[in-house]
Amino acid sequence: MTWSIVARDARTGAFGVAVSTKFFAVGALCPHAMSGVGALSTQALVNPMYGPRGMKLLAEGVAAPDVVKRLTEADAGSIIRQLHAVDAKGRVSAHTGTGCIDWCGHKLGDGFSVAGNMLAGPQVVERTAETFAARADLPFAERLVTALEAGEAAGGDKRGKQSAALKIFTTEDYPDYDLRVDDNPEPLKELKRLLAVFRADYEMFREVLPTRANPTGIYDRAKIEEVRARRGKGKA
Repeated sequence: MTWSIVARDARTGAFGVAVSTKFFAVGALCPHAMSGVGALSTQALVNPMYGPRGMKLLAEGVAAPDVVKRLTEADAGSIIRQLHAVDAKGRVSAHTGTGCIDWCGHKLGDGFSVAGNMLAGPQVVERTAETFAARADLPFAERLVTALEAGEAAGGDKRGKQSAALKIFTTEDYPDYDLRVDDNPEPLKELKRLLAVFRADYEMFREVLPTRANPTGIYDRAKIEEVRARRGKGKA
């Protein structure tokens, strides 16, 4: 009862998932991603085990089509589930069970997949995919959210709106973006607002955190203030 996009950013290698639905807290179980590995979304009558199992397989180098096949073939309930994934090489795959509620379906693109069920019609998936493909000029996070906004304008979830989420991993073991709107009459608008707050407030903090390349991060308060001042002047 959801539609989502999973994608690999060809410019940066980042992996992301954006998802929206008329259901509470879609970000709790549906979106999964990992730096250098891939991303997936499990939805419809969600199987929460698809997430950790799928990411483990992707981390082992199993191609996205094989991951989707293995998970769904091992699940007698896959007839009422949706799953789509992208791997480290940009390969994509999707499963829409024949028991999913209309309109349901998916569309694969170059390094991305869009899938949904209980939607207003196929135009929701089509417009989401078309917009994502056309807006490579946007930063990856905004590109994902803008694609969902286009799908919503085309009808979105036919029951209405309630929650949305954005999850993006770039180079670290922790996400660069992990934003959730759990219960809101305009979840995508709120998600976009939170993204703007993130840009204004959190990105500076993200710059001083420990990373794989610098496991201690920036902890000297004088240097932290230098980062804050530079970002405050719009130089970051």
